[in-house]
Amino acid sequence: MPYDSEKDQLLKKWQSEETGLVVSINRYADGDPKVQIGPRILKKKDGSERTPVKAGRLSMEDLMWLYDIIDEVRNEMENLVQPQ
Repeated sequence: MPYDSEKDQLLKKWQSEETGLVVSINRYADGDPKVQIGPRILKKKDGSERTPVKAGRLSMEDLMWLYDIIDEVRNEMENLVQPQ
């Protein structure tokens, strides 16, 4: 079965203002929600967003930002995913 972008759902998104790293919770069709780390969306000099790029390796700034939001991400996932 081919990928259908209509079935891809973005449920929640966080973006680091400092590094552009994006963390999101996504679901495809009726599947379970999953956490995605990346892409990285950087800003141009004029303030507009550049084309998203792979997250790549995480810097200390990325890691500290992820540490700061991880409880919120976990809480969102707990609300979306039923325990098995």
